[in-house]
Amino acid sequence: MKICIAQTKSEKGNIKANIQNHLRWIELAVSEKTDLIVFPELSLLSYEPELAKDFATDQNDVRLDVFQEISDTDNIAIGVGVPTLSESGILISLIIFQPNLPRQTYSKQILHPDEKPYFVEGSEQTILTIKNTKIALAICYESLQPQHAKNAREMGADVYLASVAKSQAGIEKAYAYYPNIGNQYSIPVLMANCIGYCDNYLSVGQTSIWDANGISIGQLDSQSEGLLIYDTVSKTTHRVKEGKDSNV
Repeated sequence: MKICIAQTKSEKGNIKANIQNHLRWIELAVSEKTDLIVFPELSLLSYEPELAKDFATDQNDVRLDVFQEISDTDNIAIGVGVPTLSESGILISLIIFQPNLPRQTYSKQILHPDEKPYFVEGSEQTILTIKNTKIALAICYESLQPQHAKNAREMGADVYLASVAKSQAGIEKAYAYYPNIGNQYSIPVLMANCIGYCDNYLSVGQTSIWDANGISIGQLDSQSEGLLIYDTVSKTTHRVKEGKDSNV
């Protein structure tokens, strides 16, 4: 199968515009015959904790129906980042759309201390099974906590996929840590980061993939939107930008 991670720039609080931008990249992912595309953390809002309460929604929001329609029509699974409502508070979530299946919501289980004034923690791990490949989802900070990857692997994950919103300092921590996940658990690690200003910092892209030995096999730059696609059969990657693509 082909797994696509998107590096995008979101407009602060402009869900309508961000949906349209997501659709552009999904269309390109469909043209590349990918089976799954996942966007960065809180991609439909931009990573803006102070705005989350005003924009929190749920997986049945009618504005998101277009993603289900594309999923059904083009046979692609889609993961978009959005704050969601729960009885206990606001969650940092990925809403997952799969062809002709009910929607799923995965919510970040381990929050950074800075996030706790705005969000509550999710309670369950989501494992997506697509073409007999089990993909464990992670959201930013929790993907740097050893127990998260350990639990995912114990649940049978074949791929570990982190949706993040990281500054340069955060990227450096990820680059130091994610190869260890790959090497320790013999599992490829995919990280989708955004670009542009988020909250009070600059997110610096560098969306990347490490193979099951912890070796970097693909990376995007720090300034441009684009896609990075991993083929689980050939175990190769390639980059895609609008109008062109290239092998990594």
